[in-house]
Amino acid sequence: MSEVFENDIDFKSDDLSFLEDPIYEDYSNKECENYVFPEPLYKTKLEYSSEAVYTIAPNDMNLEAGDYVIIPTRYGKDIALIMGIATKPIGICPDDVVTVERKATSQDLEKAADLRNKEESAFKIFQEKAAAHHLEMKLIATHYLLEEQKILFFFSAENRVDFRELVKDLVSVFKMRIELRQIGVRDESRITGGLGICGRPYCCHAVSDRLKPVSIRMAKDQNLSLNSMKISGQCGRLLCCLSYEYDWYVEARRKMPNEGIRFFYDGTSFRVIETNSLTAMVKMIGDDGRILEMPVSRMKLIDGRWKIIN
Repeated sequence: MSEVFENDIDFKSDDLSFLEDPIYEDYSNKECENYVFPEPLYKTKLEYSSEAVYTIAPNDMNLEAGDYVIIPTRYGKDIALIMGIATKPIGICPDDVVTVERKATSQDLEKAADLRNKEESAFKIFQEKAAAHHLEMKLIATHYLLEEQKILFFFSAENRVDFRELVKDLVSVFKMRIELRQIGVRDESRITGGLGICGRPYCCHAVSDRLKPVSIRMAKDQNLSLNSMKISGQCGRLLCCLSYEYDWYVEARRKMPNEGIRFFYDGTSFRVIETNSLTAMVKMIGDDGRILEMPVSRMKLIDGRWKIIN
């Protein structure tokens, strides 16, 4: 009855190299960028994990945002919430989409509510059993599938955990299939939710779990402080929002000279020491020690070389 799965994460040395790692897998598929779905494509959410699932449904279902539906998931059939129609699905392929089986009935909703209450008890039982086996693991969430005899346990740990004996104990208590998933700190934040330093809900929890990969270069190109405390979220990884305006900064920087470029101006040679994409200003230092700030509108790339034109 039990199922033991490989832990989901690879552990590396705990250093600042994590800043270079993508926060999220890049889900977009360039081969499907221009694919047009013949029917409405719904963005659906698994509330227990905040995972997004793209779904289609027969038109006669008349689905609206806020409706609950039954869909197939990687764990089994379960209840999910319709968030709305995906008006501009980019990089979503037909293979990424599942079909809604039916609308959730009032009985389904009552059963789901009862299972939520049972999850609280299962949460405590798991913690007791893990402590009895002296396992260093932090339980994040528990979930009963609506139409499957299965319980999911999501946990985090600093190292890999051998939970085989624990699973046996849990099977003897719950008399159903048990699935344990070890997750990383990013997924922990996505599941539990919370407020970021901006005062708004975590992007990974409230916006989407399918965000662009984020790298330390994005912070550098936006002239942000590289203090990890300022550019990292509660999960200890780079802020999701670093990618939101990055394309604009990349385009803006193309219209500006790079740091280190030299100009001859007012009788001396100046070197670019700083550029500001938002103000479109360039700061330079001259060989004579003078520091100048000049709008990029006074500069032009001519024959591969930047020159001051007025």
